[in-house]
Amino acid sequence: MRNSITSKITAIMISIVAGTVLLCWFINTTLLEDYYIEHKQQKLLATLCMVDEAIAEGESRTEQFRLRLEKQCANSNITMMIISSDQTILDSNVGDDETLLLQFLELIFRTDKNAEVLENTEQYTVEKTADRRLKTDYLVLWGNLQDGNIILMRTAVESIKESVGIANRFLAYVGIVAVILCAAIIYFVTRRITNPILQLAEISRRMTNLDFEAKFQSKGKNEVDLLGEHMNQLSETLEKTISELKSANNELKIDIEKKTEIDKMRKEFISNVSHELKTPIALIQGYAEGLSECINDDADSREFYCEVIMDEADKMNQLVKNLLTLNQLESGSDQVVFERFDLMEVIGGVINSTAILREQGNISLKLNGAGPIYVWADEFKTEQVLTNYISNAIHYAAGEKQIEISVLPGIEAVRVEVFNTGNHIPEEELGHIWDKFYKVDKARTREYGGNGIGLSIVKAIMDSFHQNCGAYNVERGVVFWFELDNRSQ
Repeated sequence: MRNSITSKITAIMISIVAGTVLLCWFINTTLLEDYYIEHKQQKLLATLCMVDEAIAEGESRTEQFRLRLEKQCANSNITMMIISSDQTILDSNVGDDETLLLQFLELIFRTDKNAEVLENTEQYTVEKTADRRLKTDYLVLWGNLQDGNIILMRTAVESIKESVGIANRFLAYVGIVAVILCAAIIYFVTRRITNPILQLAEISRRMTNLDFEAKFQSKGKNEVDLLGEHMNQLSETLEKTISELKSANNELKIDIEKKTEIDKMRKEFISNVSHELKTPIALIQGYAEGLSECINDDADSREFYCEVIMDEADKMNQLVKNLLTLNQLESGSDQVVFERFDLMEVIGGVINSTAILREQGNISLKLNGAGPIYVWADEFKTEQVLTNYISNAIHYAAGEKQIEISVLPGIEAVRVEVFNTGNHIPEEELGHIWDKFYKVDKARTREYGGNGIGLSIVKAIMDSFHQNCGAYNVERGVVFWFELDNRSQ
C-alpha cells in the first residue's frame, strides 16, 4: 500500500537518520577544527600555568615536576623551550634547539606577516602560524614566567584537517549502513505494529456488512490490543443492539397487526352493539306504538305490552352497564383494590344469591372445599367472576342438571373450578368464548337475555389480577376455572 503506515513510518525514520548523519557531517566540517584549536590553546595555557606555579613554589627543578611536565607535553604534542632575557636556552624538550629558537624569535619580533593572533595578554600571547618549510600549521605561545625567563611553546594543528576528513568519510560509511539497517528494522517493527491495525481494519469492514463473527485476537496489553478488545466489545454491543432492533421491529409489526385487528374488532364491536340494541329497540318501539294506538284495550294486554317494554329496556340497560364495566377494565381506569379475604365466604354468598335461579331450573349444586381459605384480590370483582361463572352454569346446565364448585388450594394460588353438566363447547370455539359478543349458541343466549359480554368481563378482571382463567370440556359437561393468589407475603 503506497500510503500505508509502514511506508510512512519507514520514510520518516530514514529521513531522521539521514538528516542526523548529514547534520553531524556539517558540524564536523564547520566546527570541529575550531573546537580542536580551542582545545589545543587550552592545553598550552594549562602547561604555562603548571610551569609558572612550579617556579613560584620552587618545584621547577624537582624530578617529580619534570616527569609531570614531560607527560603533559607528550600527551598534548607540545614542543617547549625556556630562555633567559639574553636568549640563552635554559630548558628544552627538542633536539634542534637553535632552529626552534630562531622560529620563536621570528614570531616574537613579527617577521611573519601571516600569523593570526588568537589571544594576547600582558603575560602571554597565542598565535596560529604556518611553518613555510614544513607547510604545517602550529599554535605558538610565548609568555613571561615569574622568575623573569621567557617560555616558548608550540603544538601542531595540521592533523585536525586530516582527522576531520577521515571522520567525515567514516561518518558517511556509517550513515549509509545506518540508513539501510534503520530501513530494515523500522520496516519489520512497523509491520508488527500495523498487522494488528490491518486486522482491526478488516474486522471493521466486516462489521459494516453486519458480520460480527470476526474477533480480534489479543496478544498483549498495549494500546492496539486494548483497541482490539474494545472493538470486540463494540461488535458484541452492535450485534446485541441490532438483534434488539430486529426484535423491536418485529414487535412493531405485531403491534401494527394488532392495531389493524383492533380496528377490525372496533368495527365488529360497533356492528355487534348495533345488532344487540336493534332488536330490543324495535320491540320497545313496536309495543309502545301498540299502546299508543290502543290496539288492545283490556288491562292484561296493556300489562303484557308494558312488561315486554320494561324487559327489553332492562336488557339494554344491562348491556350498557356491562359495556361500561368492560371498557373500564380494559382501559385500566377501573381501580383494583387488593385485599385479603375469605374466598369460601364469597362463594357462599354467590351460591345463596343464585339459589332462586337454580330452584327455577331444578338444578342441584355441590361445593367441594372447606374454609376459611384466604386469598389476595379485589373482593367485589372476584364476586363478579363467580356470579358470571355460576350464572352461565345455571343457564347452560342440561341432562342431569348438576353444578359442582371445587376449591383447590395450591402453594402459590387457589384454583376455583365451576362444572356444569350439559353440551360440550366445540374445541375450535374454546379460544373465542372470551371475545366480546361471541356466542356459541346464539338462540340459547338470546333466550335467557345474554349478550356475549359476561366472559369478556371475567377475562378482563383476571388480567387485572395478573392471574389465569380458562375453560375445558369433560366427559359430562364443561368446566370453567380461575386462579387467585394465596401467598402470605
